[in-house]
Amino acid sequence: MVDFNKLEKPYFIGEIGINHNGDLGIVKKLIDAVNACNWDCAKFQKRNPDVCVPEHQKSVMRETPWGRMSYLDYKYRVELGSHEYYFIKKYSAEKPVDWTASVWDLDSLEFLMKYSVPFIKIPSALITDKELVTECAKSGTQIIMSSGMSTLQEVDDAFNTITKHSGKKPVVMHTNSSYPTPRKELNLALIPFYKERYECTIGYSGHEPDLEPTVIAVSLGAEVVERHITLSHDLWGTDQKSSLEVIGMDKLRKRCIDIKDMLGSGIKEVTESELPIRKKLRK
Repeated sequence: MVDFNKLEKPYFIGEIGINHNGDLGIVKKLIDAVNACNWDCAKFQKRNPDVCVPEHQKSVMRETPWGRMSYLDYKYRVELGSHEYYFIKKYSAEKPVDWTASVWDLDSLEFLMKYSVPFIKIPSALITDKELVTECAKSGTQIIMSSGMSTLQEVDDAFNTITKHSGKKPVVMHTNSSYPTPRKELNLALIPFYKERYECTIGYSGHEPDLEPTVIAVSLGAEVVERHITLSHDLWGTDQKSSLEVIGMDKLRKRCIDIKDMLGSGIKEVTESELPIRKKLRK
């Protein structure tokens, strides 16, 4: 389990989500990317499509790379099962990198509890599902919760429910749930506001197409960074163009990793490297 209260550097989560399109070859390459770019965790999304897909949506037909099929069949086509997660567990351990998933329903929570994941992610869409939030908290695993598309009261309620039932505070991720997020709606000033309000580790889950907002988020105090990742923006899927390609992953970490050191303590003092210069130049 990751101790998010003792992070010395930003913790980087590569949100693979469903960008793998159900292909273990892509899964493997994206875990390789997380490792090669010195990110910390590869994250997926776990769903029971029968539960998560609304009834009115299940029979809607959709064009996919695998032919025309119902939306429910498409969701099953890209959903990873026990065989794939056994591979993910084994392959991630060989690197090594952490791995986990967002849970979208109680069946998926039960599934994920079969593995020793470092944390569970509750996505923005589910933080008002009090039953799911409560059961995740009771699991005893560290919780990360996103706060997109939510009122402040809804974020408060989820935060308080998790804290009450787990005995420890969750990591709260500031995010905007539109893909890609317009710059004028990023509202990065919420990060220091959240830090003061919740007195816990605050993170940032970015859906913007570029790097600068995430760098600013870390400068404002975000200690956990989550970005969707992909092998190519040209791959099929709705999240691909809002994701970072491998070169972007590498650039982002390099831009963020020393920000805490650069910000320093905020206490004005003569630094160690200045002492000989002071002695030489001061009269």
